[in-house]
Amino acid sequence: MRFIQTRSSDDNTSAAVGPGLSARVQGGVEDAAGSGGIRAGLLAAAVILSAGLLYYISGQWMLGAGLVAGIAIAATLIYWAQGLGQDEAEAALLPPDWTITRMAADRAGVAIAICDRAGRLACANDLFSQWFDGMRAPPGIKVDTASQEKLAELSRIAWRDGQAGGKEIRRGAGTYRVDVTRAGLSEHYLVWTFEPVRRVDLVDESAKLISGVVGSSLSRAFVMATIIGPEGRIIAANSGFAKRATGDANANVTGRDFARFLRAGKEDRIYFDREGARGIPVRLHPIPLSLRGDDNDPQAPNLILMMDEEPGGQAGDLRAYVENLLATMPLGLALVDREGRFQFANAAFRAVVGAGEGDLPPYPGDLVVKEDKGPLADTIRRFANGHGQTGDIAVRFKQAEDDVVSLSIGGLRGMGDAAVLLSLKDNSEESTLKRQVAQATKMQAVGQLAGGVAHDFNNILTAILGLCDLMLQRHSPGDSDYDDVQQIKNNGNRAANLTRQLLAFSRQQTLRPQIVQLPDIVSDTSSMLKRLMGENVALEVRHGRAIGAVRADPGQLGQVIMNLAVNARDAIVESGQQAGTVRIETGPVSAADVRRMQSDILPPADYARLTVTDTGKGIDAAVLPKIFDPFFTTKPVGKGTGLGLSTVYGIVKQSGGFIFADNAKDGGARFDVYLPVYRGSEQAVTAAAVPKDAVLADENWGSGHILLVEDEDMVRAVAERALTRQGYTVDTACDGEEAVEKLRAGTEYDLIVSDVVMPNMDGPAMGRAARQMRPDIRILFMSGYAEEQLRKSINLDNIGFLPKPFTIPQIAEAVARMIRG
Repeated sequence: MRFIQTRSSDDNTSAAVGPGLSARVQGGVEDAAGSGGIRAGLLAAAVILSAGLLYYISGQWMLGAGLVAGIAIAATLIYWAQGLGQDEAEAALLPPDWTITRMAADRAGVAIAICDRAGRLACANDLFSQWFDGMRAPPGIKVDTASQEKLAELSRIAWRDGQAGGKEIRRGAGTYRVDVTRAGLSEHYLVWTFEPVRRVDLVDESAKLISGVVGSSLSRAFVMATIIGPEGRIIAANSGFAKRATGDANANVTGRDFARFLRAGKEDRIYFDREGARGIPVRLHPIPLSLRGDDNDPQAPNLILMMDEEPGGQAGDLRAYVENLLATMPLGLALVDREGRFQFANAAFRAVVGAGEGDLPPYPGDLVVKEDKGPLADTIRRFANGHGQTGDIAVRFKQAEDDVVSLSIGGLRGMGDAAVLLSLKDNSEESTLKRQVAQATKMQAVGQLAGGVAHDFNNILTAILGLCDLMLQRHSPGDSDYDDVQQIKNNGNRAANLTRQLLAFSRQQTLRPQIVQLPDIVSDTSSMLKRLMGENVALEVRHGRAIGAVRADPGQLGQVIMNLAVNARDAIVESGQQAGTVRIETGPVSAADVRRMQSDILPPADYARLTVTDTGKGIDAAVLPKIFDPFFTTKPVGKGTGLGLSTVYGIVKQSGGFIFADNAKDGGARFDVYLPVYRGSEQAVTAAAVPKDAVLADENWGSGHILLVEDEDMVRAVAERALTRQGYTVDTACDGEEAVEKLRAGTEYDLIVSDVVMPNMDGPAMGRAARQMRPDIRILFMSGYAEEQLRKSINLDNIGFLPKPFTIPQIAEAVARMIRG
């Protein structure tokens, strides 16, 4: 027993004031003695007077004597109880006796450590030192970081609430359950207990039962039981089997070949080999012990129950003992008769199907959904008429219709009415994880598809918008065709906004991140939001304090706020309320707050949180998992594209954040956006792309030789005409290989304007080849994909980026900036 004793404040106080307290207590007792004697005399006189009065009224002296005796007994008991209380009070004044604590801790069977309020280890037993390699006070013991965080949390809760527990920590291959209690006279100590967590092993537990009390009970009922491994060797056996197999009930048969104890006789009957020709035939009932629910698993051990075949022999009631054995199994097991009715179901089976002790329906089909009822009944009927058949069927129980459960079915013989064994395991958590993975995979696949479609569509829009600009340069306002061309351009810009939404969902849009404050972005958009809310919907904005800066695109972050607020407004209107409120809140979230949330998705870090809530009717549980899916909407036809929330999801994810949707406690929907706090130095963010509203200035006119590389014919033609009109000399190439050939021919170029995704040789490969021949040449890449993703694959310096679709003023401005350097 390791022992550490520190002089805590309690010890010093007890030592210092103990004698004084004892003196005061003793003085108080002496002062009370005199007055106590007077009160005792008066009490005795009152008792005697009362007894005399009772005798005078009733004329029976027995009543008076009984009164005196009762009061005497009561006084004695009160005096004795006060003496005990005084002894306990005096004992409480003594300093802590760690010797007694050591003796108790050594006999506890668990690791125990006692710490004072200063975090020092006061006492610990040997198990604590052995399990955690030393005498460090929790939570400073040698465990992993996650376990230390759990210990620190338990310490805080115990000091605050008096006790804490229910957490498991890991050290090496061991797992320990931790409980903490605040104790001591002034509750200045924490008592830590660490108990090993032992996982249940089906084979080991079954072997213990067979070798223990259950096996002995089976032996007394003349039922022999043994567990054999996949290689046919005995893992465990009860005394009844050992007696019949070897003649000695205490013989050790573990590890021996099971088949060597048996022999086959006439009519394929099975006998014990030791008993010879006069032996009694036995009947074998194998039960697979497979945690995977596969009765045909060749690696699964088998529990074999054996009983005599002779009528009137000493077989006992096998059915009752089998049910007792199944009741102890951790798997869900049930027995069904030939008509398909339940005969028995253990607690694990009822827990999985959601049925109480007396709530189990008569037929298994009553537990499953309507579509699975017929197939399940047919399968049970088929297995009830076959010998030794096993199989699985996938069903969905009514209490969890979205979870598919594998139900194992096996035919039985020799069990009376019971003809079929049903077994299942609780895999609801596994099914939930499968759905989450499937949802994430679907979102990723749809995002890749949306990104590819948006890229190809951007090429078409580039040609349309470019041709519109060229036509508008030949017409002036008031011409008959000017308004038509302008309308075509406006519709093209609307289509470009749609592709930007697709790229936002697929996280492939071009972002211009800056170091911004989340409350500033909310304030910039709130004035516009107030006009969008309408007369019956109020907008409330609340900001927290000490919110860290985030790195995000201000425009895209404003779009996130706008989409969430408008979506909240629509939810209030669609609910039919006369008036409602949309609330936007910002606040800080520390790493400690995240740990307390115990989220499996949100990693511990410092975040700036944006919360948007409404007073609508909330989100239906069936809709909640699909709310961020693209093109999914609950609005009527023609009143929503289904890209609003999916766009928000993509922007938040591309910004490195997280978004969660749920129903608020007081009604309505709640959206929480978590953006990581930026910890780097604030630097100016330069935008390589040209703003959408850029205009063609006089200084954009210039001279220079440009090599234009684009595989789309229409885009190449529009860009060539636009640059030629600006005064540049333009050579074109339809792919990267043709561009490299022109460079090898020796032509001097001031700038290369190239698409990124092209057949044969793409833009980055062409750029690297060009830099080998002309290290100082400038390159301007054009693409419909996100700049951030492209820069990861383009390992080149001194390059620019122009997102598609672009207008003629935008490409002219970008080229002029690149040539000017």
